[in-house]
Amino acid sequence: MSQIFSAHEMLERLVAFPTVSKSSNRDLIDFVQDYLQSHGVPVTVLPNGKGDKAALLATLGPVGPGGVVLSGHSDVVPVEGQDWSSDPWRLRARDGRLFGRGACDMKGFCAAALAMVPQFQAAGLKRPIHIAISYDEEIGCFGVQPLIDYLTKTLPRPEAVIVGEPSEMTVLNAHKGTWSLVTRVTGYEVHSSICHTGVSAVMAAARLVTWLEDRMLENAKNASAVGPASGFAPPYTTLHVGRIKGGSSGNITAGYCSFPVDIRVMPGEDMDQWLQLYLDHVSQMQAKLRKVRPEASISVAVNARVAGLTAEVDGPAEALVKQLTGDHISRQAGFGSEAGLFQEAGFSTTICGPGSMDQAHQPDEFISLDQLDHCTAFMRSLSERLSA
Repeated sequence: MSQIFSAHEMLERLVAFPTVSKSSNRDLIDFVQDYLQSHGVPVTVLPNGKGDKAALLATLGPVGPGGVVLSGHSDVVPVEGQDWSSDPWRLRARDGRLFGRGACDMKGFCAAALAMVPQFQAAGLKRPIHIAISYDEEIGCFGVQPLIDYLTKTLPRPEAVIVGEPSEMTVLNAHKGTWSLVTRVTGYEVHSSICHTGVSAVMAAARLVTWLEDRMLENAKNASAVGPASGFAPPYTTLHVGRIKGGSSGNITAGYCSFPVDIRVMPGEDMDQWLQLYLDHVSQMQAKLRKVRPEASISVAVNARVAGLTAEVDGPAEALVKQLTGDHISRQAGFGSEAGLFQEAGFSTTICGPGSMDQAHQPDEFISLDQLDHCTAFMRSLSERLSA
């Protein structure tokens, strides 16, 4: 027998699945699949290579062009080390707010979409609504790519993709792209009294870090010279190193050093060019080190590449969301999302979802009941539009 849930009740079910990115999300996906199939909705499940995680795509209404994708991710960030006042995996209501890990980011959007399934079906849709749920967004947006590939190769092209990241149900039409890199420097150990015969991986790494900061300072200077060109803060590409690890002793040239690199690229700039600029400098640095010791080396591993979202000129996704929300102001997101990857694949994409990113990833994460109701009303308006 098919079950009927309110958005609140559906969110309670979704939060109860502890889908931290390091863990499987299959229990949640199995629940959603069973729920959708109980309503007669065709579902495609796209497992990863190990089978411990999966993405899901469901289509309501006719299979045809001009539909809308409602996209969310199932994974959440960890709760370890955070001071929660209650069980993070049990949704708790208090003072008009619903508390639980993922309530805001972004199971609230998924819950609203799933709870609307019976109404979507009863609406007599003329164009389809696709519900897409991914995995591993929080650690690099890896799980959405199978969904994008499936949409591209299998289904008629949708008119718009709406990624339901927390935006307080306002329109976010752009965000920076992200490179997540790890740089590893291999030096050559000698006693520090004869350091000229060795290679210090730590000192070489320090020069690379300084080079990255110098590029960012140049970006800031150039941005201030022309004035803020966007709503981004800061309005330029940033290159950041948050930690560094290496060496074995203060009187030995370091044989090893590693550090992560975070590059946030402004929309409209070439992401690949920024990576290549860094790789070229690394290659030059390595050549210098090898003149001292041929064993020295520097490697750069790409942990994740998340495409930026660029404001579209007359984009149908943004226009649709503005019509449905009545919010005609375009804003920019300070965070990354799966939206840029959809756009990069050729889909008109924008961000609009319930809740505020200020509450995401925090202890006692919450979404307000008002925001959840606002999202449900948005879904209802979408259904009416696609049924007209």
